[in-house]
Amino acid sequence: MEKTIYFAGGCFWGTQHFFAQLVGVKEAVTGYANGHTDHPKYEEVYTDTTGYAETVKVVYNPERIGLETLTDLFFCIIDPLSVNRQGHDDGTRYRTGIYYTDPSEPEIIRKVYDREEQKAGAPLAVELEPLRNFFLAEERHQDYLDKNPEGYCHLPLKTFRYVRLLQEIPLYLGEERNPVARMANAAALIQERMGFFWTGFYLADGETLVLGPFQGPAACMRIGFGKGVCGTAWKEGRTLVVPDVHQFPGHIACSSLSQSEIVVPLHGKDGKVCGVLDIDSDQLASFDETDALWLEKIAAVI
Repeated sequence: MEKTIYFAGGCFWGTQHFFAQLVGVKEAVTGYANGHTDHPKYEEVYTDTTGYAETVKVVYNPERIGLETLTDLFFCIIDPLSVNRQGHDDGTRYRTGIYYTDPSEPEIIRKVYDREEQKAGAPLAVELEPLRNFFLAEERHQDYLDKNPEGYCHLPLKTFRYVRLLQEIPLYLGEERNPVARMANAAALIQERMGFFWTGFYLADGETLVLGPFQGPAACMRIGFGKGVCGTAWKEGRTLVVPDVHQFPGHIACSSLSQSEIVVPLHGKDGKVCGVLDIDSDQLASFDETDALWLEKIAAVI
């Protein structure tokens, strides 16, 4: 049985394109929600006098993708603390919100809200309300980025590649439990889909990280605890984004071509760091918070 939920995530062009990528989503259409006029036009909503928020209606199959997962992914594409602004777009029409029609849904959504609020350390600026009304946007606003591949989007374009990759990796890993096999396929997929200079894994072995499956040039075999970017991420248990590896204290140069780097800790079932996912670029400042967010989710799957 199909279900429907409504997400306001800033400009609806990018939000619609994002949800349309998700396996289990049957339909994602743009429109205007929770305003106080009838049948609003885009030009009217743009004035911020109608009370409407640019919103995407998402019709999904709950047997393939759940509401909690949809909500979790929604928070990946918004700044939940920003008031009436997402990216470069400013105005009440760009406020964030989740609007529901089933009274059982807020309890599910609230699970994600609570996690995000704890992570943010502040109250969220994301509305959670019943849907009062919804009107479809004009045809020119439907599937806008499919019609205009070079068109404006407030979301980083790599977001769409990451969300496809996040859904692909479990399909390739399947029920395989051998960690080396899982990491080998994951490294190949990440490298193929994202085109990084070097993608690989290091696994904790006593007081060092030992090289695991990777794609790219030959690399360091072992890295000490707290040494270099990988060893520091292991020690501190957090993702490190390094825009210029040559400026990182104690950087270990596995390749002179490496210019920037991101390292994501891998956590075992006991919660301890058991290794790292290490990705290098031959360009400066290649990685940012978007990469960190999605690579952490991918590392959790692996």
